[in-house]
Amino acid sequence: MTPSKSIFRRKLAIKPTVLCALALPALLALAPASAKTLVYCSEGSPENFSPSINTTGTSCDATEQIYDNIVKFERGGTKVIPGLAESWTISPDGLEYTFKLRKGVKWHSNKNFKPSRDFNADDVLFMIERQWIESDPYFKVTSSNHAYFGDMGMPKLLKSVDKIDEYTVKFTLNRQEAPFLANMAMQWAGVQSKEYAIAMLKAGTPEKIDQEPLGTGAFMLVQYQKDAIIRYKAFPQYWAGKAKIDDLIFAITPDASVRWAKLQKGECHVMPYPNPADLPAIKKDSNVTLMEQPGLNVGYLAYNTTKKPFDDVRVRKAVNMAINKQAIVDAVYLGTAIPATNPIPPTMWSYNKSIKDDAFDPAAAKKLLAAAGMPDGFTTDLWAMPVQRPYNPNAKRIAELMQADLAKVGIKAEIKSFEWGEYRKRMQSGEHQMGMLGWTGDNGDPDNFLNTLLGCAASKNNGSNVAKFCDPKFEELVQKAKVVTNIAERTKLYEQAQVIFKEQAPWFTIAHAVQIKPVRKEVVDFKLSPFGRHSFYGVDMK
Repeated sequence: MTPSKSIFRRKLAIKPTVLCALALPALLALAPASAKTLVYCSEGSPENFSPSINTTGTSCDATEQIYDNIVKFERGGTKVIPGLAESWTISPDGLEYTFKLRKGVKWHSNKNFKPSRDFNADDVLFMIERQWIESDPYFKVTSSNHAYFGDMGMPKLLKSVDKIDEYTVKFTLNRQEAPFLANMAMQWAGVQSKEYAIAMLKAGTPEKIDQEPLGTGAFMLVQYQKDAIIRYKAFPQYWAGKAKIDDLIFAITPDASVRWAKLQKGECHVMPYPNPADLPAIKKDSNVTLMEQPGLNVGYLAYNTTKKPFDDVRVRKAVNMAINKQAIVDAVYLGTAIPATNPIPPTMWSYNKSIKDDAFDPAAAKKLLAAAGMPDGFTTDLWAMPVQRPYNPNAKRIAELMQADLAKVGIKAEIKSFEWGEYRKRMQSGEHQMGMLGWTGDNGDPDNFLNTLLGCAASKNNGSNVAKFCDPKFEELVQKAKVVTNIAERTKLYEQAQVIFKEQAPWFTIAHAVQIKPVRKEVVDFKLSPFGRHSFYGVDMK
């Protein structure tokens, strides 16, 4: 998962004059003595609170607490289970999915809006139509870039979405889609209130539904101050039962060393993305549990295949062979990752184990450059992410190591970076020649990597395919795999697609990182998500 187009700068605060000015210990002191408070040291500010627009892990974590989907993943796993839909049926031809919705599901409220009804089918239709129908009044609110919806080919996949009755919705597809249910459990399908949307539209403030969000989720948003804090309270009327913790605080802390210092002091209880260099100290801390599991992710350097000289596969292969991947993994990841060969992680089904990585061979790289008409090399940019991610703990350092390697074969690379939202927007629009990015899977299906990141639909402007790679043979295999339900057959197709990926080299694959989470021992039953998400429903405090 990666970020989307828009960033809002407006502050949302219930009591800005009081809460925004308080230090975290003072904030904690405001809670009743009996209340259970969990503080999560998040790594950044959300772009907004719109599930249909955001693709960054940071934003998804912020919205996950607020919204529900009609189906969801079980805690800590990839199994799809009922959410706002209590059950569903699939037609024999695999084209119709009929969802029976829960009754009596309550919406949050705020100072601007009090709901007059429970969740129903109208809200599900609004969630889809906002992203699908360009004439919908909310299609362009906050951003018209509904990245996941577009990148996954949903506009062409959906034939119709119909309200059968107040608590029944039927999705009709134009073709079979093997990962459809898993896709519906992803963040983009978080359900917003149609009634709230209509009220804010009438008030002339439609953007408020994405800035002052109301959902059906386990936690209500109380306060947000950009770059400082997000404060939530448990929703007493949550349909699955009130959360075990009463107050949830996101203490926004971009620096990993500062996050670790706060965790040590007990100023926060869970932190993401520790510095690899801090891990020995973390492991020694008796108050902290270091949770680990293989990560469903990949970090990569994308070549803009529509720009010279990277429109020539020989140049892309030359760069692949000029960079010492193992040295990067050793120096930057410090034992928390393995070098990446394929665009999907080795823990994912259909991973092609027979593919050999491009060898580190500067001499062969120079020969390829000469064959491509550039014996003396060339000048290029090299974009480095401004944020830390599990798949890339230090993009600036990686860029410097790449720069030094490339210089040895005559390639002069200028390192560039921008603010995170701007970085993504510019990458998605194809301004770069070479740029670092990465992905943590959203649903456990290879389609989520191979189609969402490398498919032709995602190569358009604002899409997640920042290599702008659109190969007919690769596309045919990936699209065919979407409509086949037999796992063995899908596996063969994805294995073949990985062969073409390696031949065409739209990326320099860097690493697959281990997911590592330091958690204080007073936290009870926090579960690692295979998708790298941070969900706090079901978590308790001693």
